[in-house]
Amino acid sequence: MAADKLYVVTGGAGFIGSNIAAALAQRGERVVVVDWLEVGDKWRNLAPFAVHDVVRPDAFMEWLAGHVAEVAAIVHMGAISSTTERDGDRLVTLNVRPSIDLWTWCARHAVPFVYASSAATYGDGAQGFDDDGSPEALARLKPMNGYGWSKHMVDRRIALDVIEGRPTPPVWAGLKFFNVYGPREAHKGDMRSVALKLYETLSAGGPATLFRSHRPDYADGGQLRDFVYVADCVAVVLWILAQSRFSGVYNLGTGQARSFLDLANAVFKAMGADPAVTWVDMPEAIRGRYQYFTEARMDRLRQAGYRAPLTSVEDGVADYVAWLRGQR
Repeated sequence: MAADKLYVVTGGAGFIGSNIAAALAQRGERVVVVDWLEVGDKWRNLAPFAVHDVVRPDAFMEWLAGHVAEVAAIVHMGAISSTTERDGDRLVTLNVRPSIDLWTWCARHAVPFVYASSAATYGDGAQGFDDDGSPEALARLKPMNGYGWSKHMVDRRIALDVIEGRPTPPVWAGLKFFNVYGPREAHKGDMRSVALKLYETLSAGGPATLFRSHRPDYADGGQLRDFVYVADCVAVVLWILAQSRFSGVYNLGTGQARSFLDLANAVFKAMGADPAVTWVDMPEAIRGRYQYFTEARMDRLRQAGYRAPLTSVEDGVADYVAWLRGQR
């Protein structure tokens, strides 16, 4: 890209977004962050690297109108990320509407577009975790919460635009993130990863707690997730922006489900702590909507040409704990 081009990252002060923004800035790109910084320390996610500009989300479309020729790509990570959000109007306003508006803008102006979808679109997993982006395959999925529905609605809208021949960005990707963990997630409150929660608890001298299983076919701590290190997510986004052959909806996990007990043991090892877990009952409010197994099928991303290895839980947690200790 020319030196005067701008890479726009919405949600760029958030978890995945700030890691993408940092990687772009560190390779010398001019990065525009679109986000609410709010009251608190979210700004710290931006402090280690140079940012060309910061734009409030409610001023973003106006900003775009004045910078059409300068935008190299839009990486849209901005959204409500809470799976417990109950306000449907907020989900439409902050998750659905901006995604569709930016998709349309990028198609109109021939700008590459990467947006965040989610493994929450798969619901309870009864239909599997195949990232088939056809309208027919997407219609079979049944998200279990409003957050998952908001991401699924955008996937379905884009799939219809593609199949019906409407304009699309020259390169685009919807990334179905699985259980992402890693640096710059501390601001996420209760949506922080289990890896970070365990690290914080153990650092404070408290007991490591995990949910009991409430299904006889899963042992306590045996609930399975596809835990993916945020550095891998960044690498995939950069790869998509660098190629011009493939577009579509792609899973972004490791392709290997691991148990929460595996994750806890990785944290214990990285911290040099004795492994000991206290089991607690899962809250009634989420018990009926809890996923016991997620595992990304990674075939399509691999077939599209992404060849880099994906980080194991043990290696990712070790790197993350080293980073956390370096923040003291």
